[in-house]
Amino acid sequence: MVSPQRFRESNLFGAPIRDLGLKIDGTRLAPVIEEFRAELAQRGITKVVPRFHLTTEWGVPFGTVVIGIPFYLAHPDLVELHGEQVGHIEGFNHTDILRYLRHEMGHVINYAYKLYDMELWVKLFGSITQPYREEYRPQPFSRRFVQHLPGWYAQKHPDEDWSETFAVWMTPGRDWRADYAQLPTALAKLEYCASTLTDLASRDPLVTTAELDEDVSGIYYSLEQYYRNYTTDNDSGAAGLDGNLRAIFDDLADSESSATRPAADLMRRLERDLMAAVFRWTGHFPEKTRTLIRDLAKRADALKQVYPASAEDDAIVSVTAFVTSLAMNFVHRGAYFPETAAPPATAEPTASATDTAPASPPPPTEST
Repeated sequence: MVSPQRFRESNLFGAPIRDLGLKIDGTRLAPVIEEFRAELAQRGITKVVPRFHLTTEWGVPFGTVVIGIPFYLAHPDLVELHGEQVGHIEGFNHTDILRYLRHEMGHVINYAYKLYDMELWVKLFGSITQPYREEYRPQPFSRRFVQHLPGWYAQKHPDEDWSETFAVWMTPGRDWRADYAQLPTALAKLEYCASTLTDLASRDPLVTTAELDEDVSGIYYSLEQYYRNYTTDNDSGAAGLDGNLRAIFDDLADSESSATRPAADLMRRLERDLMAAVFRWTGHFPEKTRTLIRDLAKRADALKQVYPASAEDDAIVSVTAFVTSLAMNFVHRGAYFPETAAPPATAEPTASATDTAPASPPPPTEST
């Protein structure tokens, strides 16, 4: 495998992914999975044995006990390449990979025992036949949901709500009863999870299907084609912010300081950190944040905006607050300028057995 700096210039970038020879054994993923298996045994989960494989993204196909892991996590050069191409890595280190594994195991348990058919499960989490929407608008800091993955992911769908609850319950050393003592709805879900897993400890699963979905050994397209799906949107919807940019950097102007730095360079340096942090606390998707920041950086370049070198900390705070404010507008109102768009429904996702939805299972679950 070549270094990421030369990857795009090599034949490997255009070769089918199946020809890269990627596998779990012998990589950094292998000991993490072994540690995860030990966690399962410690929690008394021995009857359900998940199958792990490399694919395009995190996920558990509905009705299986298969956990798909992004193929790029199997090689450090590919992790770095993914960071360069996408900016956001789901499983950026040992701890983060375990975090995703615990979440995906929640789906495995749900499907293995068909918990989604149980009356109390539906009462607490909602109907699994609710539409599964990739673009969801969470209510940050809702008291009805646990928090595990970034972006208030439990609010995406009842299946995700359960998996996030399971992951919190499973995390070693976490005192979830203390953490959620003041959040009775979320706590009730955790108590249900704990009692259910105790009841299931000695029961064989109803489902053991382990068929692989888009295994890395069969991916015929190349890395170049794969990353075309992550091309930046040319229109972030944030045009017309010149006055705001001027306000930020004019406020930082210091006539006594002669050394200045380009504002656009600062924004580009902050891009990856802001993608992750803004997603965690607002639910504004990383790829949207990336497009927004790049659009703002282009405008800052065009306006020749600079800031005093001595005021870099203040500039970072200002840019972070500015981008976060825009992200919150988008999450809550569907636009960076909310007065130009009709507000969406503001109600939180319901958890009711009476929810109406198509009578079909959700698509393969993804943690993205």
